[in-house]
Amino acid sequence: MFSKRKYFQCLFLLLLVAIILQSCQSNSNPVVERISVKRIVNGEIVEDTSAYTVPKFKFINQFGDTVTEKDVAGKYFVADFFFTKCPSICPKMKAQMLRVYEKYGKRNDFLILSHTIDPKRDSVHVLFEFAHKLGIDKNWYFLTGDKEQLFATADKYLIAAQEDPESPGGFAHSGNFVLADKDGKIRGYYDGTNPESVDKLIGDLAKLFKENP
Repeated sequence: MFSKRKYFQCLFLLLLVAIILQSCQSNSNPVVERISVKRIVNGEIVEDTSAYTVPKFKFINQFGDTVTEKDVAGKYFVADFFFTKCPSICPKMKAQMLRVYEKYGKRNDFLILSHTIDPKRDSVHVLFEFAHKLGIDKNWYFLTGDKEQLFATADKYLIAAQEDPESPGGFAHSGNFVLADKDGKIRGYYDGTNPESVDKLIGDLAKLFKENP
């Protein structure tokens, strides 16, 4: 039986393999392929052969509004997990996500969902101030809510996130960005700390917009 730490180590490795395989796809393909996703279920590695669907959720954004999966229905979106006091990878992630926002943030069919994994400190007010400093006014939601639900949502996105006293800021988490299409199907994972990987995300979004304008 896997320990929790072993589980997340395996999950990181699986996501890394998925990113590498996806980056090897031909750039001549005009459509971003749906990916099959490997997961750990009851200690066994299994592969979803059908397109993986984003989970249902219910959180509060920086404006105090409730946001659910219904609010992203019919929209392309990118999701990630972070916390405002993160001293390690989060500043790099937000710098790279800003590139995505500056490119597509004014589109009515696009959203960014950034989930805090530290809701005790990341209140609605804190997230509002954080978003304001980044210059965000719409189409990028900073989400908070019940801690267990936030961690469960990360798990369903296949994003590693956990409390860890030995990690900077007290949390360990993946820096991946998750791309979903208008049907709520996950279309790719990207390293949110790597400019080249985010370049691919920006390019893949352009393909999706052409696929279903």
